[in-house]
Amino acid sequence: MLYVKNLPGWERAARVAMGAGLLAASVLHFGPTPMGWGVGAMGAMAAMSGLLGFCPACAMVRRRLQR
Repeated sequence: MLYVKNLPGWERAARVAMGAGLLAASVLHFGPTPMGWGVGAMGAMAAMSGLLGFCPACAMVRRRLQR
């Protein structure tokens, strides 16, 4: 693997749930507007960081999993 996971399991699950909620809101509430595209992009980024277990912003501040 090219990266070290820096998110604990509970936070990964929360990010995936939050990302799915944001994606649903962007489709159902905002539609194809600039705001909808922005909310959808944020939801996709949150869901992907949860699925991968790696957050680039957390890596920049040197956040590590405690083992």
